[in-house]
Amino acid sequence: MRASRPEGQAPTESYGMEWCLLQNQFDSYEKFALLLKVLNVAIVTLSLINGLASIFILALLLVVWLQDAIWKTFQARIESRLLQLETSMGGSAAAEPAVTPFQFNLEYLKGRGGTLDLMVEYGRQACRPTIAYPHVVLAILYGLYLMTAIN
Repeated sequence: MRASRPEGQAPTESYGMEWCLLQNQFDSYEKFALLLKVLNVAIVTLSLINGLASIFILALLLVVWLQDAIWKTFQARIESRLLQLETSMGGSAAAEPAVTPFQFNLEYLKGRGGTLDLMVEYGRQACRPTIAYPHVVLAILYGLYLMTAIN
């Protein structure tokens, strides 16, 4: 069942309202993704300063990297909806049929896969250069430090 737009609103006005809400969320996700990167930098820096050599720290770095990938996966879903809205608002002749405003979750559920699909999506996100950096560098740096501390 498709929900109708609020009474008296033109479709483009509803698209604009949804776009503003989602764009703010999209930008917010970006800020928190950067905080996850800063967190990993802080973990490595504090570990090196304090001479902590632990496999636990390396595991923590990898967990934060995965959390960044999960966070960016959520952001990618918002981006997908933003692009749908922008296409609908643009009125392009080549555009897909107009989407119903304020149906973010229903649109997501249409293409949602199972658990394995979700894990693959997280893995793909983790491998993107803008997500992998600085996590890979930090994990390698700390891994090298860990190997020298053990020997």
